[in-house]
Formats: sequence, C-alpha cells, structure tokens
Amino acid sequence: MDIQKRITRHFKESADLKLKLREVLAEPIAAGAQLFFDCLSNDGKILCCGNGGSAADAQHFAAELLNRFEKERPGLAAVALTTDSSVLTSIANDYDFTQVFSKQVRALGLPGDSLFAISTSGNSPNVLAAIEAAHARDMRVVALTGRDGGAMAAALRPDDVLICVESKSTARIQEVHLLSLHCLCDVIDYLLLGE
Repeated sequence: MDIQKRITRHFKESADLKLKLREVLAEPIAAGAQLFFDCLSNDGKILCCGNGGSAADAQHFAAELLNRFEKERPGLAAVALTTDSSVLTSIANDYDFTQVFSKQVRALGLPGDSLFAISTSGNSPNVLAAIEAAHARDMRVVALTGRDGGAMAAALRPDDVLICVESKSTARIQEVHLLSLHCLCDVIDYLLLGE
C-alpha cells in the first residue's frame, strides 16, 4: 500500500466511526454537557484528568472553558489536574502514581463540583482513583472512555454520565474524544448564551 492510500484510509476510518456513533453519543454528550452546565451555574468547578493523550484532552477542555470556545463569554471554572509538575511528581514520589489525581480531587473538590475523567481504555488506575475520590467528595462524574468503558463504566453511579466510544483503535477513540470535547463545549455555550 502506498503512503497516500494509507493516509486516506485513516481519514475514512475516522469519518466512518464518527458517523456510525453520532446518534449513539448524542444523548450521553448532551447529558454530560447538562451536568457540567448545572455544576457551573451553581458556582461549581470542573476538575479534569487523564493520562497521555487523555491528559492533553483534559487540558484542552479546561482551556476551552476557562478562556473561550467559539463565542466570547466570561471564563468558566475548570482545572486540569495534569499540569502541575511539582504536584504530580511529589505525589508520585511520596505515595504512588495511582494517587496523582485522587489526592488533588480530595484537596480541591467540593460538593457540587464535577470530575471529567478521561481514559481511552477506561481502566487507568489513577483515573479510577479520582472517580472514587470525587464520589467521596459528593461530586458527579462525566467519564469519557473507549472500547467497552472498562472499569470506569462499572465505577460510575446512576447520576454520573458515561460517554463511551466503542472502538478497538486507540487513535480512532481519541479522534472521537476530541469531537466529543468540542460538542460538550458547544452545548455548554449554547445553554449559557443561546444561538
């Protein structure tokens, strides 16, 4: 296979998965956006976490809320728990890497805040620990996962939201995760500002 055909195959696979899942994901994305809107409207904040590409997604989402998405508006309270190298390395060194997010959730999270937990596999131990810490702090969770939702799907409570991209390809899952993030931002802005 030549390189150009390989590239066009990636575009096709990505587009096909997005079209296949658009109806399936519309409802949980809408529910997640409503959960976040309710949190923000009641002076809560959203804590975001994930590893690797999911860490980048957590930071991307927090930046879109704190600064702006596509419309001018006041900043919204969102914090990526993935960005402070001193905090991350001290927790990983003094305790273990499984606690890098959960210790932050316990310290920063308040009842009424929300956790945005992102994991392509749905099985990241430190993200699972963050979900447990969020529940202990009376916080609701939106989980953005892939495959079958993994252990994160089982850890959610009935009033939490699962957005699960059913695919076996990490790259395709991450591509749909990015679109899902943008949909969440758009719906939050729509609920705040209208058309």
